[in-house]
Amino acid sequence: MKAVFTAILFFTHLAASGQTRIAGRVTGAAGEGIPMANIILENTYDGTSADAEGNFQFMTTETGTQTLVVKVMGYKEYRHAVNLDGKPVTVAVQLEEAINELEAVTISAGAFTASDESRRTVFKAIDIATTAGATADIASALNTLPGTQKVGESGRLFVRGGDDSETRTFIDGMVVLDAYSPSAPNTPSRGRFLPFMFKGTSFSTGGYSAEYGQALSSALALDSKDQAESTRTDIGILSVGGDVAHTQAWDGGSAAGKLQYTNLRPYMGLIDQRIDWNNAPASLEGIAAFRQKVGTDAIVKFYGNMNHSDFSLYQHDIDDSSTKYYYRLQNDYQYMNGFYKDILNENWLVRGGVSYTRAQNNMTYDNRHGLETEKGIHAKTVLEGSLSDHVEIKTGTEVISRDYAWAADSAGSSLSQGFHEVLAAGFAEADLYASNKFVTRAGGRLEYNNLTRQLSIDPRLSLAYKVGAHGQVSFAYGRFRQTAKNQYVRVNQDLDPEKAQHYILNYQMMVSDRTFRVETYYKRYTDLVKYINGDANQLKNAGKGYAKGIELFWRDNKSLRGVDYWVSYSYLDTKRDYLNFPYKVVPAFASKHNLSVVGKYFVQAIKCQLGATWSYTTGRPYNNPNTDAFNGGKTPAYVDLSLNLAYLPRPSVIIYFSCTNLLGRNNIFGYEYSTVQNAEGIYNSRPVRQAASRLAFIGIFITLSKDRSVNQLPSL
Repeated sequence: MKAVFTAILFFTHLAASGQTRIAGRVTGAAGEGIPMANIILENTYDGTSADAEGNFQFMTTETGTQTLVVKVMGYKEYRHAVNLDGKPVTVAVQLEEAINELEAVTISAGAFTASDESRRTVFKAIDIATTAGATADIASALNTLPGTQKVGESGRLFVRGGDDSETRTFIDGMVVLDAYSPSAPNTPSRGRFLPFMFKGTSFSTGGYSAEYGQALSSALALDSKDQAESTRTDIGILSVGGDVAHTQAWDGGSAAGKLQYTNLRPYMGLIDQRIDWNNAPASLEGIAAFRQKVGTDAIVKFYGNMNHSDFSLYQHDIDDSSTKYYYRLQNDYQYMNGFYKDILNENWLVRGGVSYTRAQNNMTYDNRHGLETEKGIHAKTVLEGSLSDHVEIKTGTEVISRDYAWAADSAGSSLSQGFHEVLAAGFAEADLYASNKFVTRAGGRLEYNNLTRQLSIDPRLSLAYKVGAHGQVSFAYGRFRQTAKNQYVRVNQDLDPEKAQHYILNYQMMVSDRTFRVETYYKRYTDLVKYINGDANQLKNAGKGYAKGIELFWRDNKSLRGVDYWVSYSYLDTKRDYLNFPYKVVPAFASKHNLSVVGKYFVQAIKCQLGATWSYTTGRPYNNPNTDAFNGGKTPAYVDLSLNLAYLPRPSVIIYFSCTNLLGRNNIFGYEYSTVQNAEGIYNSRPVRQAASRLAFIGIFITLSKDRSVNQLPSL
């Protein structure tokens, strides 16, 4: 027995003497211990796990040079060669955090994001179509978000103290000239592009990417849909017209076309109008799209939009309403866009395209005639990808060439003005991930303008830090420039571009389909167009101004079953000294407080979608020449309650109804004044109001397809 015991001790000692002890500690970049890391010798069963402080040790009988591998979720794999000769081995393991695209912090200052599904998408087509009061208009739906001001007589996007010209629209990164349909004086216009053509809408209210130029306040980026999945025909029977669309799909591609006719004349004849229409607006629009995959990783897209519209009316004199003037506008518009994207490898892709815009307004006012034409071509190429897990790069070049011409004649005299502008630009920016919690985006935009013969550099900087699992803080700074409006450049082609600097601080929390966001900003304007001695034919870049404010946003489509709602509030403090302003004052389009509450409820039992939007805006300033203070007047508050309803009697049939300003409130947007005083020395006035107290719309939408459950609800 003693001999057996002695043998066991001998062989145990022999085995132990052939083992090597490996120990160490696993830490992060800041020296903190990382628990539960897996440590193993490659291609063996020898290893262990780190304890709560990151410490580990284990024994191995392996000899020679071996590879120690350390793995833990959220960090890059660690590999280290160790020499095993029986002597204890101590290893200090410092892990580098892996950048996870789904978990990493994102830039949110100024850039509205609504879901993890698409970091750049704030609204999908169905969001726009089902927002009450928007009547499927992109700009109207975005006017329910913070940062925008309700300007009811325009209907366009006015962002953070900027006018409607300061928001620029892009389709697949390509610029759109004249993105709104024409409208009668003091009546709202609509965006030219229907939401169903796009898979996502990104709305940046400031601090946006260096890729986007020529926009002082905001960039509206529309991403067109990829190839359609099925062949279908859609028919719309509307109270103001009708449309028919067909989509043909095949393996790897699709083509779609739509023809829409809109005629408001029968409707205007039934509903009392505050406008003396001669012929209410009517339009004919054609839309075409083609998508084709090329190879395994590339796609080619073509998009076209053509529209003809016209209307005529009588404008009545303020002092004598029996005196009226004839006004007619005919508009012809074409927009074409070609886009290409190819994934070069797992880290890099290239995209680019060319767009062409032509817009022509043929105007008649009493015995005067005017013709305005703008044509432009935009070409862009962008390369983007990753240099490493910590560095992402986007760089590109673009050229925008446009021609503008204005011709007018009256009583035998004529006037023609115009210009040819070429903008050449290069841009680059890098996202630098220090960790999943902190990212810096730094870049700039280099631009040359042939009219001013100036080369400019505009820096852009954004920072974001993740606070907890669901919240983050972001900061953004940028300098932006934009060529002055056509009506001013045609008078003085030497005008410098107008400029703005943005400073934005943002906190955003997103969890379980709920979004909370608060943002504050300061924007400084310089080189705004200013009249010399009040003369609109003598211009200089002497204007300036500022805008600052705070905004709140809450969206929740989780707490209440079948309910999606959001609440947005904006506070705006802004003043400008530009154009004919005698000193710095609040411009007429700016309102101090803006509040929107939007709700949507889908009743599954009766297959019905209900929507409601309540909007409130404090009064806007206007200039009363009967008082000494410039822009010293204040309109009443704007209040609007709008409803809509979509009912599906069959899966492929939708009955849709909407009504704006349901309560019939008499909203006033400002006042127009006579140019001469009456006998009492007073300038007569009249209010600028809605063309009608309410706008009601009803439509029946039918889809013909092999799958009879397909309908148009996502694209109304």
